[in-house]
Amino acid sequence: MAEHSTEPTIQPDQPSTDLKVDRETRVQDLPWWFVALILIAIFASLMIYNNENYRDAFNFIRIGLKVTIQTSLISFAIALVIGLLAGLGRISRNVFIKNAARLYVELIRGIPMLVLIFFIALVGVPIVVEGINSFGLWLGSKGLTGASAAFALFSNQSIPMNVRAIVALSVTYGAFLAEIFRAGIQSIGRGQTEAARSLGMSYGQGMRFVILPQAIRNVLPALGNDFIAMVKDSSLVSVLAVRDITQVARLYAGGTFRFREAYVTLSVMYLTMTIVLSLVVQAIERRLRKND
Repeated sequence: MAEHSTEPTIQPDQPSTDLKVDRETRVQDLPWWFVALILIAIFASLMIYNNENYRDAFNFIRIGLKVTIQTSLISFAIALVIGLLAGLGRISRNVFIKNAARLYVELIRGIPMLVLIFFIALVGVPIVVEGINSFGLWLGSKGLTGASAAFALFSNQSIPMNVRAIVALSVTYGAFLAEIFRAGIQSIGRGQTEAARSLGMSYGQGMRFVILPQAIRNVLPALGNDFIAMVKDSSLVSVLAVRDITQVARLYAGGTFRFREAYVTLSVMYLTMTIVLSLVVQAIERRLRKND
């Protein structure tokens, strides 16, 4: 009888289909739009560095960078406080607080931001100053001359446009952040509130120690995106003659008539800031997903 061979048949090497599919998936999932943005920013930066006219424009415009960063950071910090309070008011059981917070949010969201900046800086702030002065006069009529003199120090002319711009951005973005905080708080299950109450916590304690930490963690990426939006919208304060990079670029273009150099440089500066901040926000999102 013929013996049959039991040796395994050796198949020729085949490329791994799984590796090929995985490689194609990675190529498709790569954020090419973001890569294009980075390449545009690098190309424009090299053009600014190698061209004397663009370099002069950058050296002039960067003077306003400090004002832009300060205005954005201070305004966003104040807006966080306003937004958190308004967000808590939106879910409050008190009818007056709930409706007052809703009125504030709807008013701000229903008026264009540029109009709000003009109104708050040129109408709202003077009204508040007049109210403070009136309160000081009332204290003086009651014999409190020291307190009256302190309130009388406030005047419309003593408040610089930088401060008015910060107030305008803070009040405006406070309404947007209020909706983010409201959504974040409502995303936490009722079981968390019930667990806090079962531990003997009051409503305020449960909100402070249990609900808010989880809600803020959930809305951190959204807060980061709003900060990026505020950095860009801070350019609107140039209408108040605040010497941010937009206002300085306008002055440079008007004085030298080099509009191309001024506004290309300005665009690159904003693009660079937003790309860096976007990378930070993405890193935070990846960290949160990793922890989850």
